[in-house]
Amino acid sequence: MALNNPAFSNPAFQDPRAGGAQTRYSPPPAVDPAADARIEGAYAAPSASAVDTGRMTVEDTVMKTLALFGVLLVTAVVGWIWTMSGVTAANPSPSVAPMIIGGLGGFVLAMVAIFKKKPSVPVFVAYAAFEGLFIGGISGFFEMMFPGIVIQATLGTLSVVGVTLALFASGKVRASARATKIFMIAMVGYLVFSLVNVGLMIFNVPLAGGAFGLRSGIEIFGIPLGVIIGVFVVIMAAYSLVLDFDQIQRGVRNGAPRVYGWVGAFGIMVTVVWLYVEILRLIAIVRGNN
Repeated sequence: MALNNPAFSNPAFQDPRAGGAQTRYSPPPAVDPAADARIEGAYAAPSASAVDTGRMTVEDTVMKTLALFGVLLVTAVVGWIWTMSGVTAANPSPSVAPMIIGGLGGFVLAMVAIFKKKPSVPVFVAYAAFEGLFIGGISGFFEMMFPGIVIQATLGTLSVVGVTLALFASGKVRASARATKIFMIAMVGYLVFSLVNVGLMIFNVPLAGGAFGLRSGIEIFGIPLGVIIGVFVVIMAAYSLVLDFDQIQRGVRNGAPRVYGWVGAFGIMVTVVWLYVEILRLIAIVRGNN
């Protein structure tokens, strides 16, 4: 299955059934009473943890994910304060330095994490720190323009993540090969649109004269194009979360080494940050047109 998140490109997260190997029948082994007693004892013993087995588990991956988001929140506060520190009555414009530094640093570290052959915990932690700086910066910037928007975007992000996780855990939503192919085509189309939109804004094309370029400069049946695209992208990000959860489950089933729990945590963070930024922009477009 094609994956949306390159963080999960490692063989540890691949489906062993993809090779189409055939299972051959072999007769059951002879019954060994001593072996049966050992098995019964193993079932009665407490469950082995990731530390005991040295293997990836869902619980350990959750803890690593929370750790990365803890780092992100700390540096987000730093980015927020830095952004707001230069705002005065004479100079009401917030600083964009945290947003730029965090965005560029996060992008570079994400590329390092994706293409590095072996998982590197320091790279993942550094990525979370830079992404926090970016999130704090962009949140402060939007908050200056639309007071209260950060709370709205945060609640929206938590709602989407919570609903997606609940649906996935209940088995009502699952990744499929066909849906993933459609997702990849949509993702490529969205990336092309974003690049074109940025180019039009840089060259000050009248069609993209709004604050968000084509997103706010074009309306369809009275609805800004950015709102339509924003809703579509939020749905894409939610499906990306489904793919992330699916790959983590697959890594656990494959018995991936414990360190790959950090890969799962990194993949989820990439998707959640993308989701938050898209919801932040979507709300800004809606409020800017009211």
